[in-house]
Amino acid sequence: MIVTIDGPAGAGKSSISRRLAEELGFEFLDTGAMYRAVALKGLRSEIDWDDQDRLVEFAKSANIDLSGQSVILDGEDVSLEIRSQQVTEVTRYAASNVGVREELVRLQREIAEGKDIVTEGRDQGTLVFPHAQCKIFLTASPEERARRRVGDLAKRGEEVDFEVILQQQTKRDEEDSQREVGPLLKAEDAIEVVTDGMTEVQVLQKLVGIVQRYQHA
Repeated sequence: MIVTIDGPAGAGKSSISRRLAEELGFEFLDTGAMYRAVALKGLRSEIDWDDQDRLVEFAKSANIDLSGQSVILDGEDVSLEIRSQQVTEVTRYAASNVGVREELVRLQREIAEGKDIVTEGRDQGTLVFPHAQCKIFLTASPEERARRRVGDLAKRGEEVDFEVILQQQTKRDEEDSQREVGPLLKAEDAIEVVTDGMTEVQVLQKLVGIVQRYQHA
């Protein structure tokens, strides 16, 4: 069974999707981490972000291992580094690159083949797994999402201004929604869950209930 969880930046998809997978005994695929890893590879190589072909080469040559609890890029654990604000700001170049997207979508389908898996991102229920049995669209108000992002960065020792994060997030929402390939969209058959005012435990309980309804249908 494939469970897709899509939603905008800062909706808390990664952490809750991982917990959902653990609760269900499913595997977990963090597709956002894949785009962040490609962006990090480009950042380290001081790439010209207008050089789209080179970024595609990076996507094809990158060895991205998401099989454990960590994100391994070319043999190195980059789990924390890919979540930095610096990487967040350039990930859009990987996400909007048609060639990078085609390569990573191919990998995502390959990874999920024949498995019970929870997969999260922006286009999982629309583009990557349009026939998934259970689709969830996880979202929250822009202010709530910005507050969570500021909190997450603070835990990593990065002090950032709330208004700056809110502005960057709004810009990213626009870019994600207007992207030519794999835009951020709620699949027609997805269940929307708005998480404002909910604790992570409450969100988890809600999502488990949704998946179980599909399992027992």
